[in-house]
Amino acid sequence: MRYDVLNLILGWTLIALMVPLIVCGLLTLVLDGWELAATAFLPAVLISGGLGSALLGFFTRTDSSERLRDLEAFVGVGLVWPITVLIGSIPYWLGGVFVGPMTDGAGLADIARGFANSWFESMSGFTTSGATVIAHNMSPNCIPGTTADCINAQPRGLLLWRSLTQWLGGMGVVMLGMLVLSRIMGGGMALARAELTGPSLSRLRPKLRETAIVLWSLYFLLTVIELLCLKFIGGMSFFDSVNHALTTMPSGGFSTRDGSIGFYNSATIDMIIIVFMFLAGVNFTLIWLAGSGNIKQAFRDEEFRTYLWYIGIAVAIITTTLLITNYAAGASLRHTLFTVLSIGTSTGYSSTDYGSWPVLARLVLLILMIVGACAGSTSGGLKLMRIRLALKIAFRELSRIAQPRKVQMIRMNGEVVEQKQVGLIVGMLFIWVALFAVSVILLALFMPDESFETIISVVAASLGNTGPALDSYGPSQTWASMDSGALIITSILMWFGRLELLTAIIVLHPHSWRKEEKPDGELQAMAMVKRILADREEDKSQNKVA
Repeated sequence: MRYDVLNLILGWTLIALMVPLIVCGLLTLVLDGWELAATAFLPAVLISGGLGSALLGFFTRTDSSERLRDLEAFVGVGLVWPITVLIGSIPYWLGGVFVGPMTDGAGLADIARGFANSWFESMSGFTTSGATVIAHNMSPNCIPGTTADCINAQPRGLLLWRSLTQWLGGMGVVMLGMLVLSRIMGGGMALARAELTGPSLSRLRPKLRETAIVLWSLYFLLTVIELLCLKFIGGMSFFDSVNHALTTMPSGGFSTRDGSIGFYNSATIDMIIIVFMFLAGVNFTLIWLAGSGNIKQAFRDEEFRTYLWYIGIAVAIITTTLLITNYAAGASLRHTLFTVLSIGTSTGYSSTDYGSWPVLARLVLLILMIVGACAGSTSGGLKLMRIRLALKIAFRELSRIAQPRKVQMIRMNGEVVEQKQVGLIVGMLFIWVALFAVSVILLALFMPDESFETIISVVAASLGNTGPALDSYGPSQTWASMDSGALIITSILMWFGRLELLTAIIVLHPHSWRKEEKPDGELQAMAMVKRILADREEDKSQNKVA
């Protein structure tokens, strides 16, 4: 591990994090007053800036920007998330969303629980999971029996920060790496590989940094369009429109209301959000191609066609189930389409209490939580591309039983998938299944009174970055009833899910942290000597054969 390169990645990320913190601090100054702005955001800005400057000033080398390898990129991406989450939790803790050091009459245990809540809310935001622990029994801003809407009772500036964390987390460190670090250290592609552990990154421009600008521009444009639609067509307030636009495109799901989108009880708002949730689940490269006039090329994509069938079949099954159980036809189709897209794209909004739906409908939703949507989108889950490729691998192996000598390549969109990508997909699926099983057992130890459906769905919702689960933690409940241990476990699962497992495994592997004692020049010289000796041995063996 080259620690100076790792410090360079972390240092610049912390410096970059100051920008959204300062913006939200200024907005809080306008919306809620200078006292809250200073209390909630100033410490976070100072810590982020001070720590970032210290890492860049004292723990890097003059040539660190030239030394980036895949290992540092993977570990850097993995560590950026918990560090960013930690800084991002400070405004909640000090700003009074949860019990903190500034809360009057708070005991040490309550302050510690408040920090656990703040960490969870920040992790849920940056990983775009959307689960929340803001509730009457956890937030000093909510009085049980008096405050009707606990989330809406929070300071406006802190709600904006909450939504902005999801918007920033939606595009993730990949885009940050390609925009910022690629200019500083030329490591954009290494960072992209670190977070996108599959065949899901396509260049739209010759230079990777230009691709990042294109994708960020598209992301920003879609966010603005949704904001305008919600405000002028849906009739939302400007504040609510901003927040919901910021949390739809990253498939995040944080709302400004306890009742989520169901609070508005508006078919128009539902349909607007349905459209943008659908777009959030599509590979952004395809959206760009369609917007550039290449609609046919976009529709030729195998994963996109699978996405359409996947959503259509889920809607058909659930709608039929609801009609059989006497739901109104219009409401069944509308709420089903909304819920399927919300869960299938890991957005996590709710327009109705789907926790009361029949078992078959909830089973379909559980599958949607696990699978997710398209690779290259902002959604979570395993991704349809990996599931489709895994099925192709399985069918190839089955066909080999009947035809052992048949050579059959795995193809996606007509192109052969490299063997290392095939191995990566199989490895990731195996790790996901193993982690899922271990997490279910571990969470059951911390939540012994919960049902089997609750435990399974909470793990699926956490790993899939979906947010709301089923049963006790469905759309009508927050996760505030979990103890601190369960909150920490589920927040770690969100981190695993956001990094798509393999990056997190590399971060946790002891081999990744072994310090390289020998200087680069000596290592390169030894490698050259080994190559020369190997070539000589090969020449000798060839001469003997001759």
